[in-house]
Amino acid sequence: MGLICRAHLDKTFVAGAEQTALWEESARKALMDGMPLPEAPKPSKFQKILSSDTEIYAYLPEEFVTVAFTLGSRYQKTELSALQAIEAMQALAQQISYYELRLQEPFQVLDFLREELAAQAALHEAIATVFDSDPAPAGFDKP
Repeated sequence: MGLICRAHLDKTFVAGAEQTALWEESARKALMDGMPLPEAPKPSKFQKILSSDTEIYAYLPEEFVTVAFTLGSRYQKTELSALQAIEAMQALAQQISYYELRLQEPFQVLDFLREELAAQAALHEAIATVFDSDPAPAGFDKP
């Protein structure tokens, strides 16, 4: 059950980010054309999840999907950093894990974003290692 909830939360976060980007573009066009703003996107309580060989529909109450969707939207608008988004989504996952599902261990959300952050950190570390080990050419200072 935790894996299904995790997939739902991840998809809802991504939907919040993607639908916000689309809405912002539509709103910008509407403003330029002197038209009324489109209706703001809303989260779905249902998500289609691939489970083994079949697709199932997963449900989460509105209170949870609204938070996940809003966090995705705020991340898209750069109101939250990736780390802040992960921390907030993980707090939501822990609330669902412990208090709703009564799991012993919480499930982990946003693995794709965690992996992206890890890859960026590894790249920065590799760059720093190169600059620390290679002397700067004459007349050039290290950054």
